[in-house]
Amino acid sequence: MKINVGVVFGGRSVENEISVITANQAMQAMDKEKYSITPIYITKTGKWYSGEALLNVDNYRDTKKLLDMCEEVYMRPIYGDNNLYRTKKGLFKKEIVTKLDVILPALHGTNCEDGTFQGIMEFCGIPYTGCNTLASANGMDKITMKMILKECGIPVVDYSWFSDKEWDDKKAATIERIENHLGYPVIVKPANSGSSVGIRAAHNREELLEAVDYAISFTSRIIIEKYVQKLKEVNCAVLGNYYDCEASVCEVPVRSGEILSYQDKYMNGGKQSQGMQSTVREIPANLPEASTDFIRKTACETFRALDCDGVARIDFIIDEATGDIFVNEINTIPGSLSFYLWEYSEINFDKLIDRLIDIAFRRKQDAGFKAVNYGENIFAAKAAGGSKTGGKFGKLGK
Repeated sequence: MKINVGVVFGGRSVENEISVITANQAMQAMDKEKYSITPIYITKTGKWYSGEALLNVDNYRDTKKLLDMCEEVYMRPIYGDNNLYRTKKGLFKKEIVTKLDVILPALHGTNCEDGTFQGIMEFCGIPYTGCNTLASANGMDKITMKMILKECGIPVVDYSWFSDKEWDDKKAATIERIENHLGYPVIVKPANSGSSVGIRAAHNREELLEAVDYAISFTSRIIIEKYVQKLKEVNCAVLGNYYDCEASVCEVPVRSGEILSYQDKYMNGGKQSQGMQSTVREIPANLPEASTDFIRKTACETFRALDCDGVARIDFIIDEATGDIFVNEINTIPGSLSFYLWEYSEINFDKLIDRLIDIAFRRKQDAGFKAVNYGENIFAAKAAGGSKTGGKFGKLGK
């Protein structure tokens, strides 16, 4: 029997459209002899829809018309319930649309890739591809990610961070800290955004003020990084899990300005329907062998340090003035699932999907061997002096 894969994409995220592209690429690549595909689109307002019309990326040019061709659906937050339900039950329609065997999240950005969706899947007990809740959350937040990597001895550029409230209440002190610790120029980033959304360079205090105000419009946590002026950006994907993983070839994405922009990634040459596949890139990257080896090794160390599963892309910065190499960030659900990097390792997109689904099922199987309760009912247990919930703190317990 075919495995029924629910491909979930869209979401309340500024990367909604990029997610649509990734999902449609994945669904086109999946082996139809092995898998039945159930597309599940989450709108920008958070409603879930399913239907055959979602399989054609051209339909997304008119979202209202597209959703009229689909039906609204939902899942119940009950452990072991793998069913997808219709919101509106007709006289001749069953309540259940289908039973899902595994979920493939093709979600990008906040409210999607940051552990929010993964937590729902954990709560329901449905196998899903990609990183778990903790890895997704830490990978999405650039501040906690860099804290973890730095603690593990993995090189990251110098940085400073603060909240939007701190910026409002202690702006002068925050600016002084940034200038004393980092100097100029710097890169200003929302801590938990992706696809280069909200990112700007600042070469002086005036530009810093403008860049922070812009970044704050996307998030409550801001990270400021030392700007490597003579930099080369290199990306490397990793496939596997926290104890057994492999690195892909490296790539050098070509940027049009100081930073690799949203337009560079997704709209180069007007090819916005191809997602990350449309990025102009040098692949495999023309790097010294020692640099390539270090990047691939460090990519796997980063993957393991953050407890990742499935496929992720780790982005690096090379300071060409010094030769130093730093981890810039990790993408726990990379655009286009980084399939183009694995093709050079003779892992075609359909085989990449197979690997991701296999990893998801194995993780679910492994989790079944772990205890989820202590096996004691404290309310039924009796202490020598009476109930364990009584005593010093009274009947309600501590």
